[in-house]
Amino acid sequence: MVMSALEIGHKAPDFTVQTTQGTLSLSDLLAASSRGVVVYFYPKASTPGCTKEACDFRDSLASLQAAGYSVIGVSADSMAALERFTEKQSLTFPLASDPDHEILEAWGAWGEKKNYGRTYVGIIRSTVVVSPDGTVALAQYNVKATGHVARLRKTLGID
Repeated sequence: MVMSALEIGHKAPDFTVQTTQGTLSLSDLLAASSRGVVVYFYPKASTPGCTKEACDFRDSLASLQAAGYSVIGVSADSMAALERFTEKQSLTFPLASDPDHEILEAWGAWGEKKNYGRTYVGIIRSTVVVSPDGTVALAQYNVKATGHVARLRKTLGID
């Protein structure tokens, strides 16, 4: 199933998911942050673009947290793959495993995409910022991995 993108001002779908830091829910993450949660969706752990994006989030985590944001990454990777990725890249924020695409679909990050002239259904690299009240404050789909976190920080007024 392919879902449509989330819209600003609409309620973000809650989730409870297994992560590299135990079972977490969107509600838990919101409770632990003063300005909201950055939920980012990426196609596959340990691939070049996804590694770049994850490391950019890792390197920006202190400033994001200081500004009041929590961060979680979501992919369809297995927990074993996410644990290896976390260890190899020294990631300090949770990565969630969504192998059945339930969160990906509900958040509009699963759909048709094109790569090297080929069209297929898969994970759409996306970032959604959820406000403390649980509504969508920002929804960006089909983002480029390189430079994305820097652009997000500017959009959020962190830089």
